Amino acid sequence: MLNIDIEQTQLNKQEYERYSRHLILPEVGLEGQRRLKAASVLCIGTGGLGSPLLLYLAAAGIGRIGIVDFDVVDFSNLQRQVIHGTSWVDKPKIESAKNRIHEINPFCQVDLYETRLSSENAMKIIEPYDIVVDGTDNFPTRYLVNDACVLANKPNVYGSIYRFEGQATVFNYEGGPNYRDLYPEPPPPGLVPSCAEGGVLGILPGIIGVIQATETIKIILGKGETLSGRLLLYNSLDMKFRELKLRPNPERPVIEKLIDYEQFCGIPQASEEKPDIPEMTVTELKALQDSGDEFVLLDVRNPVEVDIATIPGSVLVPLPDIENGDGVDQVKALVNGGKKLVVHCKMGGRSAKAIGILKESGIEGINVKGGIRAWSQEVDSSVPEY
Repeated sequence: MLNIDIEQTQLNKQEYERYSRHLILPEVGLEGQRRLKAASVLCIGTGGLGSPLLLYLAAAGIGRIGIVDFDVVDFSNLQRQVIHGTSWVDKPKIESAKNRIHEINPFCQVDLYETRLSSENAMKIIEPYDIVVDGTDNFPTRYLVNDACVLANKPNVYGSIYRFEGQATVFNYEGGPNYRDLYPEPPPPGLVPSCAEGGVLGILPGIIGVIQATETIKIILGKGETLSGRLLLYNSLDMKFRELKLRPNPERPVIEKLIDYEQFCGIPQASEEKPDIPEMTVTELKALQDSGDEFVLLDVRNPVEVDIATIPGSVLVPLPDIENGDGVDQVKALVNGGKKLVVHCKMGGRSAKAIGILKESGIEGINVKGGIRAWSQEVDSSVPEY
């Protein structure tokens, strides 16, 4: 059980009414509710996982909540990030979250850190809190959160989501495993698509985020059996939960300090030389179309994305087909005779990857910077932006 000092923590009259359904639970009671009020929790991220997590932690009566995020609310967030509303679009997520938390529970202290968590600031930000909850969506930050929690000896309540599946566990708690026991090495860059590329069922983060909130409250109360040593896997399409056992690896390298996690995960730095992939802007693409010159505009998105929006004249050969080799022959046939090849996707990442693969087969291509999203923003606003 966490060492939480409740000696100076009392409930006021309104809080007795607010938490009455907790107070009559023998597993919580007055002492447990005082522990919740005296506890402090740091949430990294206010996205799909952070949204339900923060709502329920605030409602449960956590006395101090810290939020780390540097992003603004976007329309595409609202399908799953339920702490935010339409009126907060283009405004900081942490301000939106704080406003909603205080609507739920005005007795909750909310600390805001409008910054990107980094090796330089992580230990200082984490230090005042009892528990850290990881609501991030990228591998560098997950490793950073894990290592900082290990160094600071803080429990790390973990969750992740993708498409229709999610997972949750508790790391670094009472001698249990940490994130590096589950993933000793990060996957190669680009192997695991982001939610922006692969999509996510909007309800899914609600389920995983609530599981994270449940584990956080259990740790504070010292009740029940936590997910430490167990990885909970959830498939929403099958509505099935599975468990995998996790154990600390005795041969795992000792975490002694925070490192460069972008480099550790193989993500190129801005100062590093970028691959030699030619680019053109969407306005240059429009000018090329208007010129009447013959060229091939290749779309490497998934077919379901083509149903949403297209750039006129484009030909679909999805990136997975190019990766497995089948699509390479299709592209060769398209550019037969030396036609110029221009490649686009949603935002430019997948098309750059496709060009790199095609180049190995002797096919040169030009990447459309910003993809169809930039086309919608700068050339044709009638094209839906997703």
